Amino acid sequence: MELISHLSSGFGVAFTPLNLMCALIGCLLGTLIGVLPGIGPVATIALLLPATYSLPAVSALILLAAIYYGAQYGGSTTAILVNLPGESSSVVTCIDGYQMATKGRAGPALSAAGLGSFFAGSVGTLILAGLALQFTEFALKLGPTEYFSLIVLGLIGAVVLASGSLLKAIAMVVLGLLLGLVGTEGHSGVTRFGFDIPELSLGIGFVVIAMGVFGYGEIIANLARREDQREVFTGKVTGLWPTKQDFKDMTPAVLRGTFLGSALGILPGGGALLASFAAYSLEKTIRIKPGEVPFGQGNIRGVAAPESANNAGAQTSFLPMLALGIPPNAVMALLVGAMTIHKIQPGPQVISSHPELFWGLIASMWIGNVMLIILNLPLVGVWIKLLAVPYRYLFPAIVLFCAIGVYATTHNTFDVWMVGLFGFMGYLFSKLGAQPAPLLLGFILGPMMEENLRQALLLSDGDWSVFLMRPVSGALLAAGALLLVMVLLPSIKNKREDAFVEN
Repeated sequence: MELISHLSSGFGVAFTPLNLMCALIGCLLGTLIGVLPGIGPVATIALLLPATYSLPAVSALILLAAIYYGAQYGGSTTAILVNLPGESSSVVTCIDGYQMATKGRAGPALSAAGLGSFFAGSVGTLILAGLALQFTEFALKLGPTEYFSLIVLGLIGAVVLASGSLLKAIAMVVLGLLLGLVGTEGHSGVTRFGFDIPELSLGIGFVVIAMGVFGYGEIIANLARREDQREVFTGKVTGLWPTKQDFKDMTPAVLRGTFLGSALGILPGGGALLASFAAYSLEKTIRIKPGEVPFGQGNIRGVAAPESANNAGAQTSFLPMLALGIPPNAVMALLVGAMTIHKIQPGPQVISSHPELFWGLIASMWIGNVMLIILNLPLVGVWIKLLAVPYRYLFPAIVLFCAIGVYATTHNTFDVWMVGLFGFMGYLFSKLGAQPAPLLLGFILGPMMEENLRQALLLSDGDWSVFLMRPVSGALLAAGALLLVMVLLPSIKNKREDAFVEN
């Protein structure tokens, strides 16, 4: 009954005209950037952070969250129709989705992706609502010692589950931690890594790093690619509704993908991307029925399962961010930054001190899922036409909007130049094959980790053994050490580095 009461109050918040408009705009933008390859939700949210200053905190979070889960929907459209994933978590959808489209079954493939995403998103939101109070009660029992160990485990998880080289992922986390140290230290008043530059005494702004590395970095990387490499869908999408046999094949796949994605979405560094690959791998291990199309040749299960998994993972990844204040991926780190901008401290106190934000955001997710299913299937032709828009017309407007947004935030031209510098760094990261997401997690979690470390050592009179002697803290550190040792084993290390490569 308590959950129903909370949800009814949340729907009261979500159904206000401003919040409905924010959910709709977020879903539209999410679908748009999901369809347009190379932009992605991280870059878009980073670019839009300054625009949320004028909005109430609830409306800002609803807008940014809708962009995130909206991108999971939009990415499947181009993956199916032109074999071009608009979002990284839609890479697997290309394999069977595009084959279905070439065989004249683009409609059922799009419906399988849309219906599976809607069901998984709804279930993921229900799981988020049901577990939030339990997570919060657990978090309130944690002290600084446990929080420090939990953050360490989160950073290790972000390294282990990041795609690509393990060494590069570690380097990005360390760089993020170092960037988080820049500025005046709160207890001693000493400026760290200031290099006698007065503007750095206040530290590097979260918006500056996010917008530079993910926004400008993506723009520069996109400009380096040839525009004639884009494909345009020239066929027609007919017969959207799947057949009876399609429903029989896809239903169990949607259920498996939903629950697998819901579980993996909570993991640090995993989220929607890991969930989609894991769901597809799981489907391939299940025996193909007589007469069923093989995987890689247009099996509808190869579309329904990963699309369900990435949407369920996108929803449940909000749980550790909202209940514990610890972001499991780069998008959640951006939302933590948005909450901080609005002077809301993420963590277990959010539910009690800002219930309208927490339950309003959860209720808006259901509303957003309904909006997305309506926006994506009937308007699929509109979204595909956007692929024909030359990128040279898009990027100048984005760059100008970013520069104005950063300056309006701080009224400091130094930050505008800093965004450009971090944009160049973001481009270098992409050329070096280093994922910048662990950097953002390190930057957000670094100051939190330092503060909890300081408090834990003050309470224990400088005794470092307290981190091992307290049961929860010791268990979390042991789990992190075990995870690190396992991933360093040659067989697991090789599998990890090839995990995101699909032939």
